[in-house]
Amino acid sequence: MPWYSLLIVLVGLERLAELVVARRNAKWSMARGGVVRGQGHYPWMVALHTGLLAGCLLEVHLADRPFVPALGWPMLALVVAAQALRWWCIRALGPRWNTQVIVVPGLPLVTSGPYRFSRLPHPNYVAVAVEGAALPLVHGAWVTALTFTVLNAALMVVRIRCENEALATLADGPRPATS
Repeated sequence: MPWYSLLIVLVGLERLAELVVARRNAKWSMARGGVVRGQGHYPWMVALHTGLLAGCLLEVHLADRPFVPALGWPMLALVVAAQALRWWCIRALGPRWNTQVIVVPGLPLVTSGPYRFSRLPHPNYVAVAVEGAALPLVHGAWVTALTFTVLNAALMVVRIRCENEALATLADGPRPATS
């Protein structure tokens, strides 16, 4: 279990790194006339992602969940793949990536990296969904995986609608520039 706790701490540190990037990018966007939308759902996103990490640790330790290699190793591979996809999104969006919905009027849509696949308009949220299910299952925390998945799905309906509406007010259309 100590290695699993370390994994959760590392994912938490990765989230903090994202917040540093997001803060820098928010300054960049606001300096160019960026408009923030959907602030009402943002605290719920922060709480859900914090709850995911806490739930992973608490469920594994309190419910004495075992590590089952046949499940744990494939789930760990999915966690790593989700991280790779997330950072590919961040790299493709550059200073336009953010944890909040911030749209800079007049910028063209991002069509590089994973955003070149029109059938996958929100690749960062795919990474979030995969990681949110897989991270707890690395060590058998199925209640946390299920709870996060259900709550995240509900939140993503709100978030994606918010992004699409924000982008629809611009000339660029509904392709995400923040996810």
